[in-house]
Amino acid sequence: MPTAHHVVILGGGFGGLYAARALRRAPVQITLVDRRNFHLFQPLLYQVATGGLSPANIATPLRNILKHQRNARVLLAEATGLDPLGRRVILSDGDLAYDTLVVALGSSHHYFGKDTWSRLAPGLKTVEDAVEMRRRILLAFERAEWESDPSRVRALLTFVVVGGGPTGVELAGALAEIARDTLSHEFRHIQPSLARILLVEGAPRILSFYPPDLSEAAVRSLRRLGVEVQTGAVVTDMQPDAVVVRSGERTERIPAATVLWGAGVQASPFGKVLAETTGATLDQAGRVQVGPDLGLPGHPEILVIGDMAHFSRGLATPLPGVAQVAMQQGAYAARLIRNRLLGRTAPSFRYRDYGAMATIGRHAAVADILGVRFSGYIAWLAWLCIHLVQLVQFENRLLVFAQWAWSYFTFNRAARLITYLPSADRADTAKN
Repeated sequence: MPTAHHVVILGGGFGGLYAARALRRAPVQITLVDRRNFHLFQPLLYQVATGGLSPANIATPLRNILKHQRNARVLLAEATGLDPLGRRVILSDGDLAYDTLVVALGSSHHYFGKDTWSRLAPGLKTVEDAVEMRRRILLAFERAEWESDPSRVRALLTFVVVGGGPTGVELAGALAEIARDTLSHEFRHIQPSLARILLVEGAPRILSFYPPDLSEAAVRSLRRLGVEVQTGAVVTDMQPDAVVVRSGERTERIPAATVLWGAGVQASPFGKVLAETTGATLDQAGRVQVGPDLGLPGHPEILVIGDMAHFSRGLATPLPGVAQVAMQQGAYAARLIRNRLLGRTAPSFRYRDYGAMATIGRHAAVADILGVRFSGYIAWLAWLCIHLVQLVQFENRLLVFAQWAWSYFTFNRAARLITYLPSADRADTAKN
């Protein structure tokens, strides 16, 4: 009896998981490999970072998601190498043969050659990133409560968010709500509402991939929350207690204890492995240039999807690294595999742009859905509904809905836990 076609999927994010689930009725055996044992709903990571949700609200074990899919198994491992001629992927604990390989390993932060900044300005891609952001944000207020020097208090209550994309905009809006609402009556020495929140974007406008009118609506919403928006501004230097921002001919050193990074991403380092072993071409962000069927030239059995793929066929610019792209490419990869097994050809991948949206605090969001642009309260409700529906399991939807409802009526963010303190921080805060 012939062995079933073996599909190895690297990565349990949106792309990898959608590919695996779309193959549930196909005559294949699937092995999903991830170094984490859970699927993470990254669009809501910023809410973990700002105390609105707990990590478990937006993460689901991969084995639990696929437990009823008999043709799928999950391996906890990390891909480290590739033998394309032998069709084997090298893992941290061995190697694995494949007939078709789907690479969906996502992306990480990009500091544009200033990698030393990563220690001073955490990005937001993993649960650990979110918990670290939350720790730094809350610890800044705690330290300010102890501080007697007014200039030091101002620095501790200054938060700089670098990057005016959806992540930066959502972070800045949530930070403003924490300062103005959540913490407003919880301290005795400081006034959290006096916190300065600065959003720095190098492009001429924030949300640059959105229509200009929605960018302007987002700026208005942020400013109503007290957020300072600086566009055409670039961070040129970063120190433990300050950032240097250049805007045109003007350079300003801003004392700030907390800097959060949302300015750029780069593809998984596994892209370099693909380039070295298959001759694939990488772009400046480390993404793999793929063909019209998401395959590698000369290696049609290797498909690259999601944040790792540079797909620009018939487009002015490559597709962005967002969840919708990864979902559609995962579903396409599954359809392509089924067609190949049946001896059929498949049309080239075509992305359907259903729009984009970003939330800017309570009652405010911007949305561009199927060409219809709107902002404000209706956009905020649409954002809530769509993100609830996209959560993988019903349990997560129920938990998130309950937490959002509680936060809406009480202005409270229940997940405000400082769960890790380095030794230096303990020395600073353990004064009693």
